Amino acid sequence: MTEDSQPKPPPGRRARVRELFRRRTLGKDAVAGIVLGVESVPDGLASGLLAGVNPVAGLYGYLFGMLGAAFFTSSTFMAVQATGAMALVVADTDLSSRPDPDRALFTLAMLTGVVMILAGVLKAGRLLRFVPTSVMTGFVTAVGVNIVLGQLSNLTGYESDAANRVTRAVDLVLHFWQVNLPTTVIGVVTIGLIVWLTRTRLASFGLVVAVVVGSILAWASTAGLGWSVATISSIADVPSGLPGPVLPVIDDIAYLAIPAVSLAFVGLIQGAAVSAGVPNRDGRPADASKDFIGQGVGNIIAGVFRGMPVGGSMSASALIAQAGARTRLALMFASGVMAAVILFASGLVAYVAMPSLAALLIVVGIGAIKPANIMSVVRTGALQTTVLAITFVLTLLIPLQFAVLVGVGLGIVLFVVQQSNRIRVRRVIIEPEGRMRETDSVDEVPAGQVLVLQPYGSLFFASAPVFEARLPSVVGTSRRSVVVLRLRGVDELGISLVEVLRRYAVELQAHQSALRLVVSSDRVIDQLRAGGVIDVVGEEGVYHATSWLGETLRTAHSDALTWVEARS
Repeated sequence: MTEDSQPKPPPGRRARVRELFRRRTLGKDAVAGIVLGVESVPDGLASGLLAGVNPVAGLYGYLFGMLGAAFFTSSTFMAVQATGAMALVVADTDLSSRPDPDRALFTLAMLTGVVMILAGVLKAGRLLRFVPTSVMTGFVTAVGVNIVLGQLSNLTGYESDAANRVTRAVDLVLHFWQVNLPTTVIGVVTIGLIVWLTRTRLASFGLVVAVVVGSILAWASTAGLGWSVATISSIADVPSGLPGPVLPVIDDIAYLAIPAVSLAFVGLIQGAAVSAGVPNRDGRPADASKDFIGQGVGNIIAGVFRGMPVGGSMSASALIAQAGARTRLALMFASGVMAAVILFASGLVAYVAMPSLAALLIVVGIGAIKPANIMSVVRTGALQTTVLAITFVLTLLIPLQFAVLVGVGLGIVLFVVQQSNRIRVRRVIIEPEGRMRETDSVDEVPAGQVLVLQPYGSLFFASAPVFEARLPSVVGTSRRSVVVLRLRGVDELGISLVEVLRRYAVELQAHQSALRLVVSSDRVIDQLRAGGVIDVVGEEGVYHATSWLGETLRTAHSDALTWVEARS
């Protein structure tokens, strides 16, 4: 092979940098970045508001999370920003109980980043398959409801001291005459503008325009009519410069550990959805574990620069892709736009009306509720519907960081239950000429016959009772028979299943019958010996399968026929 025909190595770092700054992609990346950057300013403030922290922390989280993760994810267009679910976890963490709530927030972001990086290094993406659709649908639906309920106070100006979002919403309904009318009017007008403008050619820019118009109306009503409408400046000072770095608070790490794990789990699930839903333009498949690492880096940088926890955002990622981005440089442009707003327009940001931000979040929350997805789960059966309902109620009533972990636990339990109930035992008929066919098994072991059985499904500890129930019963007439159980392809049995086989062998032996086992794994043979099964069936009662399919089973069947004939 000549030198010219050798395959070309992948492009080096310099080549990749040059590819980012190609003239034919630079302009499109700049336009897409401006679109996302402008749209992210009100979104970032709203996420901070939803999290119950300084809204500016949401702005910093968007800016530095997106910037930090831009060159570490395998998904070109993954925009790492705060999401509604993550903001609610932060809101339920009770950061106000810490000595320095702001530093606790930044520490939480950094700790979440460390957990995400560890998850990526350990290839934890494989664990996401244990979370069933019913759990995720219940969780996401409840998050949408929580977002709506959590913003009713900012939308109406009514402050309730009830225990949780549900009871605060009920309290609002019972005291509806105490709402702040000007605040409510601004909020409702903003909702109407969002619904209308996002259906026009403005699309995502309609969110920005609606919040701007609502804020202008709030300013005008305050100046001209003397109304009192809360703005960002009412609850926090908006700095006119970029933040300096901070270090984590070591004493807060133990308190923040569970929220960090919950945040990481939520972020990783949403990030995996981005990996699958926003493909790379070159067709290269995304690496979910590398995306985990990228999100972790984004969180650490966001925390260092005084931002809230962030994760892969499906809406922002889809927006920048639809806006015409060609490379990940578009994410850099978006961060630059946000930085420019903070540096040169912080005074305007301070006038953003709180009910307008609440209106934006309420629209987002309603959009997260997907009736079609709920009905899809309901149609799958009562078990999945029950799991959905439990997850939904728990997410509404208990702190979200615990609801996430409970949802994961429910998912694992549901997986175990489903797998354990999928055990089937089929009968194998071996014809005189050697051909084999399968039929339904029998209820009882017949007298004086050879019964060959083939189990299907996951044989593990939880399936042991189901497997035992599926085996044909040994009754008084089950004499001088042999049951041949084929366990080919089973690499592990465990104590529970070994004990089931031992009891079955003893029961058959008590009725002058016998059990024969065909296995293909030395590990299984060792487990059978350790569990006392071989003591009952004897060494001759266990057949080690060869590489030829059916050969050992036919041998075991032939020997069993000889055994039965000798006792007839």
